[in-house]
Amino acid sequence: MSPVTETISAAMVKELREKTGAPMMDCRNALTEAKGDMEEAVVVLRKRGMASAAKKASRTASEGAVGTYIHAGGKIGVLLEINCESDFVARTADFQELLKDIAMHIAATDPRYIRKEDVTAEDLEREKDIYRAQAAQTGKPAPVIEKIVEGKMSKFYEEVCLLEQPFIKEQTVTIAQLIAQKVGKLGENIQVRRFARFKVGDSNWTVAQILPATVR
Repeated sequence: MSPVTETISAAMVKELREKTGAPMMDCRNALTEAKGDMEEAVVVLRKRGMASAAKKASRTASEGAVGTYIHAGGKIGVLLEINCESDFVARTADFQELLKDIAMHIAATDPRYIRKEDVTAEDLEREKDIYRAQAAQTGKPAPVIEKIVEGKMSKFYEEVCLLEQPFIKEQTVTIAQLIAQKVGKLGENIQVRRFARFKVGDSNWTVAQILPATVR
């Protein structure tokens, strides 16, 4: 046994599991890889979770659940569908927690789309035109202006796309990473399918869903 492995206590493994929800053995392995550094171990697990989610993304997710969240004394409401591969996973506490957390997040941040791929061509061109016009006022050359526009578009996606947004309860984790953590723990493909957000007195209520490639 290596000196690093010997210094990793059961308490450290337990703490990492509570932080990430990952299986105990994965937590111990991540701590070993990170040489006992708790924050680095969290990063290791997140990277593995995203990789695991990517591998499972092509699998059919036809089960799932619909959840709701009501906020601000009944002034804001969210209806959300998240899919997984089996009814068993849909009924687990972990899946239901994810459903509630994302519905609450949507109530707070009001995203307009689920993924970057769902943003309409009209919205993309409008934003790019605005950013180009702003950047052009600096007098910088065209290649530099395009780099500025690219950077601003990353921020735009973060503002309007659910999966790109930092989770309101843990700003260091995006919604995509939050879902990936559950994929790693539950072992199934998990996807946000659609949501609707309503606010009393606001006629511009939001409805978003994953669009098939043929729609765009």
